[in-house]
Amino acid sequence: MTFVVIENCIKCKYTDCVEVCPVDCFHEGPNMLVIDPDECIDCTLCEPECPAEAIKSEDDLTDSEQHFLQLNIDLAKDWPVINEMKEPPADADDWKGVADKLQHLAR
Repeated sequence: MTFVVIENCIKCKYTDCVEVCPVDCFHEGPNMLVIDPDECIDCTLCEPECPAEAIKSEDDLTDSEQHFLQLNIDLAKDWPVINEMKEPPADADDWKGVADKLQHLAR
């Protein structure tokens, strides 16, 4: 089992999760974070830290969220590791809770 970053992270990119992660499993893209499942140790520390509720156990993904597991795998290969908390984008709170953000994903 691994944890997966879902659509809620797009354009929010809070990094509270990175701060508590004991391994380097988070990768940073232009406007989203992803988790490398090969590095994730399933410790559960990141999930409650996310203000956007954008992290789920792969076992808890809905049918419409299943594709985010493969998206995390693919993007983690290309995006650099992030292991320190950063300031979120200035408009992150405006995007928090907005639905259907996949079209805004910057690669």
